[in-house]
Amino acid sequence: MRTPPRFDRGHTDDLMSFLAASPSPYHAVANAAERLEKAGFRQVAETDAWDGTTGGKYVLRGGAIVAWYVPEGAEPHTPFRIVGAHTDSPNLRVKPRPDNGGHGWRQVAVEVYGGPLLNSWLDRDLGLAGRLSLRDGSTRLVNVDRALLRVPQLAIHLDRSVTAEGLKLDKQRHLQPVWGLGDDVHDGDLIRFLEQEAGIPEGETIGWDLMVHSIEPPAYLGRDKDLVAGPRMDNLLSVHAGTAALAAVASAEEPLPYIPVLAAFDHEENGSQSDTGADGPLLGGVLERSVFARGGSYEDRARAFAGTVCLSSDTGHAVHPNYAERHDPTHHPRAGKGPILKVNVNNRYATDGSGRAVFATACDKAGVPFQTFVSNNSMPCGTTIGPITAARHGIKTVDIGVAILSMHSARELCGADDPFLLANALVAFLEG
Repeated sequence: MRTPPRFDRGHTDDLMSFLAASPSPYHAVANAAERLEKAGFRQVAETDAWDGTTGGKYVLRGGAIVAWYVPEGAEPHTPFRIVGAHTDSPNLRVKPRPDNGGHGWRQVAVEVYGGPLLNSWLDRDLGLAGRLSLRDGSTRLVNVDRALLRVPQLAIHLDRSVTAEGLKLDKQRHLQPVWGLGDDVHDGDLIRFLEQEAGIPEGETIGWDLMVHSIEPPAYLGRDKDLVAGPRMDNLLSVHAGTAALAAVASAEEPLPYIPVLAAFDHEENGSQSDTGADGPLLGGVLERSVFARGGSYEDRARAFAGTVCLSSDTGHAVHPNYAERHDPTHHPRAGKGPILKVNVNNRYATDGSGRAVFATACDKAGVPFQTFVSNNSMPCGTTIGPITAARHGIKTVDIGVAILSMHSARELCGADDPFLLANALVAFLEG
């Protein structure tokens, strides 16, 4: 066993910066790519011919990034070690005709993405971010990171039933944010405003993928600052840890027996079925092209995939002190106690006994404690990219993550030490 060699609380500080700078999946992959560029990786285009040279490479596609490092002496059949994650989070996303309003209020029409805790978006100062698609075929990131929008809650005086029956929100009627006053609502107002913000000539934007975000920055919380509160931990915490681990492994001097990979997908929160999702062809295509670029055959591809292991890293549930009965009585993951191994015998998670051994070995090598999460039998179990990755590519996959509270809220909560404990475990896994 060794002490964690790579990361400490400085990693958590950097995570907080990463979260604040990544209000959309497109910003997240751009920031991950920037970190990899600093570590010597270079971007390759899917439309170009690839070579088999050693070194770090990455592919960007929309809100997804796949990065890999080919070490010296890698054979065409050399297996991969993959850290899988996802870049998207539940939120409110702008509709194709965004300009709306009534009764003297200007509003933005939004659609619910994924499964957010709807009440967490009420009465919160919100910004707007995403990407604009221009007439020349290019895209431009935009981020209005100031108090621009707000979803106002109905006053209790106008709905006394809230006290007795609880808050009930209609997704269509009650979640449309306001962003100004006036009755003169015109089509194109919002996009013209965003073009001004991004320095784009008026009328050049012909498509958009935009979403709201809380502008409150991440922060240490608690008497001893042993907690971190922040947005989009599900699952940018894992994207950040995987990026840091891959960069660290690529800079190591010791030889690597595997090809380390980071695969951060979009659209996990709504089923992963897209060209940038885990159920799409992106990962398999990159891995196959890497094999073939090194002179490999289909036989080499089959050998490489047979020896490959993926850690699907996503946040999981810490035992909630106010709802402890909702958790399995013998499995109580706690914040601050290290990453979790996620198990479900009905394959909602991909972990089996041999996968547990892989993760346990990595944690032991890194000197990192780990815990196990199992759902209460009476509660439905969530799922991840893990089973999708295992089934689509025939790759041994293990589901892991960090235990948090307030999952799918606009602002989530984790132990301040858990992010760097996860990153250290990922380094040991990628090293092999």
